[in-house]
Amino acid sequence: MIQNVGGIDRVARILAGIALMALAATEQVGLWGWIVGAVVLATGVFSFCGLYTVLGVNTCPLRSESKPAE
Repeated sequence: MIQNVGGIDRVARILAGIALMALAATEQVGLWGWIVGAVVLATGVFSFCGLYTVLGVNTCPLRSESKPAE
């Protein structure tokens, strides 16, 4: 599985997922809070978003290939 969720995006997803699940736990939102929160949290933890793949989006920084020393 290729990573397509980068640093800031990843942190935002993890925090949003935790916040939604906390709201669901305190009954501020309904069942959807658990479901959406878990999905958003998982995309942040695993650095992979299926929707990004479909849309061709990638927020991961490009990895520079190191050149051998001369």
